[in-house]
Formats: sequence, C-alpha cells, structure tokens
Amino acid sequence: MKSNSGNNLKLGLLIMVGLIIFTLGVYFIGKKQNLFGDSITISSVFKNVNGLQPGNNVRYSGVNVGTVKEIKFLNDTAICVNMLISQESGNLIKYSSVATINSDGLVGSMVLNILPTDKFPSRRLKEGDTLYSLSQVATTDMLNTLNKTNENAALLTEDLIKITNSINAGEGVLGKLLKDETLAKNIQESAANLNFTTRSAKSGLTKLNDLLNSVDYENSIVGLLLSDSTAQENLKTTIQDLQASSSQINKLSANLEEFSNSLNSEKGALNLVVKDTTFVNHLDQSIRNIEEATHRFNENMEALKHNILFRGYFRKLERKKARQENGNK
Repeated sequence: MKSNSGNNLKLGLLIMVGLIIFTLGVYFIGKKQNLFGDSITISSVFKNVNGLQPGNNVRYSGVNVGTVKEIKFLNDTAICVNMLISQESGNLIKYSSVATINSDGLVGSMVLNILPTDKFPSRRLKEGDTLYSLSQVATTDMLNTLNKTNENAALLTEDLIKITNSINAGEGVLGKLLKDETLAKNIQESAANLNFTTRSAKSGLTKLNDLLNSVDYENSIVGLLLSDSTAQENLKTTIQDLQASSSQINKLSANLEEFSNSLNSEKGALNLVVKDTTFVNHLDQSIRNIEEATHRFNENMEALKHNILFRGYFRKLERKKARQENGNK
C-alpha cells in the first residue's frame, strides 16, 4: 500500500509539472503570436516575398509588433501578406507607413519591416488597412551582384596587368612616351613651340585691341562708314566705278598690246622701217631727192627774183613785208 501511494504521488507530481510546462508554453507561444490581448489585421501586397513564411516577425522601427498571419496569391504578379499586430502598436503606426521584406541578418530568417514616413500627415492604422509595399533587393540578388562585380573586377585587374606590362615593355604610344627619350624630347619641344605661338598670338591680339581702341570711331572715316548709310552707299558706288574703270583700262591695255603687236609684226610699219634695209635705202634716197628738188626750187625762185618780168612783184612783196614788221614794232 505504501509503495502504491508513493508511485501515485510521483505520478501526480509529474503530471502537474507537465501541465505547468504546457501552460507556460501555450502562454509564451500565444503571447508571441498575439493570441492573447487585442490585435488588428492589416495587409500589404508584394511582387516577391523572398521566402517570407507565416509566423515570421513583423517589426516597426526595429521592434517586434506582430507576426505574419497568412500569405496568399492574388494573381501571378501579386502576393498578399496578412499581418497580425497588437492594438497598442497599431495606435502608434500611421497609415502612410511602408512595408518591406528583409532578412534578419545576412543569412537569418525573413522579417516584415514597417517603416515610418513623414511625407504627409495621415491617420492611425485600423482593421483591414493595406500598407504600401516597397520591394528591396534580396540577399541572393545582392550576392549575385557581388559575384558579378568580383568577376568584372578580376577581368579589369587582368586587363590592367596587361596594359602595365605593355607600358613597361615600351609598347604603344604611352610606352614610347615613357621609354623613348627622343620622342619625349620632341614632345617637349613641340609644347615649347606651342607655348611660344600662344604667347605671340596673345601679343598680336593685344596689339590689335590697342589699335582698335585707339581708333576714333566718331570722327574717323571708319566711324563714318560704320554709322553713315549715305557714306556707305557713296563708297559702294565709288568701288563700282573703280571696277568699271579697271575693266576699261584692261580693254585699253589689250588694244595697246594688239597695236604694239601689229607694229612689231613682220607686216607692220615699224618692223618695215627698223628691219627692212631696202625700204630704208629707198626712203633715204627719196629724202635726198626731196632735198635736191628743194635746193633747185630755191635756185629757180632766186632766178625769178632777178628776172625783169618778176622783179617788180618780188620788190613789192619785200616792201609790204617791211611795213608789216615796222607796224608790229
């Protein structure tokens, strides 16, 4: 009897301890899942939940305020996530808040974060509200991006090594610039020449500016041409007249050249006088004949003066000539 009583007592104690542990477990689990106390249900729609599961935590500004109640498909591009949060926390969260899915640490479980915004004032959350969702880059996508970045960095490093080796070997323009002293010297001389040319151009522009500044535009011909339209028209007319005169001078020069060519030609009179000896001899003989005829004519006239028939006539002419000379004096 005593043995059975001890066993019953132990069994009773074991059952009581089990009930206490079960009760505590149900209490803590229920408290975590918001099974006890007032709560509200809100939702948010995502394109990808990135492995979020029912029972995962819901956080507001880093503090656990509820759990994920249900995940269901609305269509092929929209997934609705229902959240169960405490009424006390719901009174602090604004309707303008944004829901996003992140991982709890680098490789931890997924959590749904509610982020406050101050873009515009809004009311507090109430039962059945749907929060605006913000899709963020998942850890897998980040790792894939980092992996691709590392591959690109490796390729870039390899190319840089090739370029550096080529430069050290004196290949390419940059390698020649670093290794070839003659080329470097030529470039240095070219730079010096360019610098000299730049200074010369600057000096020339300075002188030109000084010249332009020294011009009296109001009283000079330049100012008159720039401001007086009548002077501009007169200058234009003068230039046109000069062009016409130049054209006429060109024609006159052409005519003179043609006349000169005709004189210098074999059939021209000048060429005949200068080069034809026969013509020159005939001309010389003709001149001598004229001189001889003139001399004979003078002799005949002198003879007529002494002739009885014409002597009176010539004396009359001499007296008339003498009177004219005395009258002039």
